[in-house]
Amino acid sequence: MPSGACAASGTGFRSNGTVRFKALFAIAFAVLIAGCASPGRHELLNVSSFPANPADISAEHDIFVATTRRQSTEQPRIVYGGDRSPNIAYASVDITVPKVHETGKIERAKGRAQADPAKHFSARRVSFFKEQQQFAQAINADVVRHEGQRLLVFVHGFNNGFDDGVYRITQIVHDTRYAGTPVLFSWASAAKTTGYLYDKESANAARDDLEAMLRMLARSKAKSIDIIAHSMGTWVTMEALRQLAITGDRDLGGKLGNVILASPDIDVDVFKKQMQRYGRPDKPFIILLSDDDRALQLSTFISGDKPRVGDYTDAADLASLGVTVADLTQAGSGDRLNHAKFADNPFLVELLGEGLRMNAGLSAAESGDFGSPMSTIGKDIGQAVGSVADIVITTPFKVLSIAAGG
Repeated sequence: MPSGACAASGTGFRSNGTVRFKALFAIAFAVLIAGCASPGRHELLNVSSFPANPADISAEHDIFVATTRRQSTEQPRIVYGGDRSPNIAYASVDITVPKVHETGKIERAKGRAQADPAKHFSARRVSFFKEQQQFAQAINADVVRHEGQRLLVFVHGFNNGFDDGVYRITQIVHDTRYAGTPVLFSWASAAKTTGYLYDKESANAARDDLEAMLRMLARSKAKSIDIIAHSMGTWVTMEALRQLAITGDRDLGGKLGNVILASPDIDVDVFKKQMQRYGRPDKPFIILLSDDDRALQLSTFISGDKPRVGDYTDAADLASLGVTVADLTQAGSGDRLNHAKFADNPFLVELLGEGLRMNAGLSAAESGDFGSPMSTIGKDIGQAVGSVADIVITTPFKVLSIAAGG
């Protein structure tokens, strides 16, 4: 469900009758009037080149993109819109992060204002690849530049424009200090709060393309391919992994690394079936959930009161499938829907980065204490962002907790 910072109110959805209906109406109304989409009209590129002073730039990132969106010809600054394309397209985006950037935030220009590289995430240019082979060659060239030769695939969620996905993966790579090649898989979300059903069908239509892209990346010189998926993007990811498992290549020839599913918008029963087909993971497979995720509470209601994985309260039930579950309920969020904690809580971003670095090349059993070795890194960060709360980690082996910024 919505991944932007939107105003919302209301109580949980697990009660019955009038209270639940009022809560649904309050949250749905708040979501609709706030519009979880990004500022402006999802324009990634400026009207004209905005002068940039290198002294104001923290870093410049090359983001590789595979997308099932149709290229926007009427509004070229959007680059790719919400319409579906019958064929996957490939591109790369050169984007800068300002020195004033704060961990967990995406600094964006307001409304129709031009992005100022000194203040905002700014896309300098977009390059298009005519065919998959050119894209694969560019990926290889970038992979060998990094010592670890790792790839990070990010799959965005519901109500995301092309720009939202580009900015989010840039923020994740920058804030986690990921030492590898970033690849955004951008499926054709309509980027509208009223487009939930359209997005769900777009997610279904994109699963074969994600599978094909992962196979292509596995043929590259990368030694490890990490995946982070958010919200409805976790459905696309699980379906692609399920399909890989059916063909006997669930670990991409041994190259599949960490799989992190953040706020999964997947029916719990469906997820169990997907995992049964996939099998017990050999590498770290981590679920990030939160019982106060208001976006998933709305999704639960729409789906006939069937719980979503992202706000499921029985972590041990999920861990029995061989996954590690991190309950972030007590951690704070910059998103009032509590739907993007993994990326907008400074401590959790730091934790995510440490986990990706420490789990590189480890088996699921070896990384069974995901988070435990990192319990000492966040004391100062926790004090900086507010109160300290517990993150409860449930693994197939044991349960533990660590302090997190609230």
